Amino acid sequence: MPGRSKKGIFLLLILGAVLMSLFNYGLQATNTTEFCTSCHSMQTNLKELKTTAHYSSASGVHAGCADCHVPKPFIPKMIAKVMAAKDVYHEIIGTIDTPEKYEKHRWEMANRVWDKMKATDSRECRSCHSFDRMDLNEQSKSAKKRHESAMKKGETCIDCHKGIAHEEPDEPDNEPEETTEKDA
Repeated sequence: MPGRSKKGIFLLLILGAVLMSLFNYGLQATNTTEFCTSCHSMQTNLKELKTTAHYSSASGVHAGCADCHVPKPFIPKMIAKVMAAKDVYHEIIGTIDTPEKYEKHRWEMANRVWDKMKATDSRECRSCHSFDRMDLNEQSKSAKKRHESAMKKGETCIDCHKGIAHEEPDEPDNEPEETTEKDA
């Protein structure tokens, strides 16, 4: 019997290692820009991202979808993965599967991202950008003034940089549309 329990423990360890490897592979695979933009609705975001310094820069620095939208700490990362599943769900059921439908929901989706960034003090932005590492003297007069003010006020990146990687959507009109005789 003692030989069987050692064998069982060894097999459990091997199985655990295999499962952890598969889990890690899945996390890495779903953190790629290619995976994130494989849905039709995310092509809009990819086109916008490609026009920014976050996608291509003189120094070769590149930020992909996960760099801005997926936290590095494990628990927040898992929460973000679960929350992202709803976007996949809405793509599948047809809520955001065309550019027109996507645009219809864009303001709401953007606000969810901005609220998350505000709540985390723009944690993902700060993995590359931080007030501590900024050389304010190398910035334009306007940027220096605004960053100094933001530091004093305790503001976070998203307070000023909402349209930095994607077009900032227009706030929808909340006024009811006028009915025409044809509608009545």
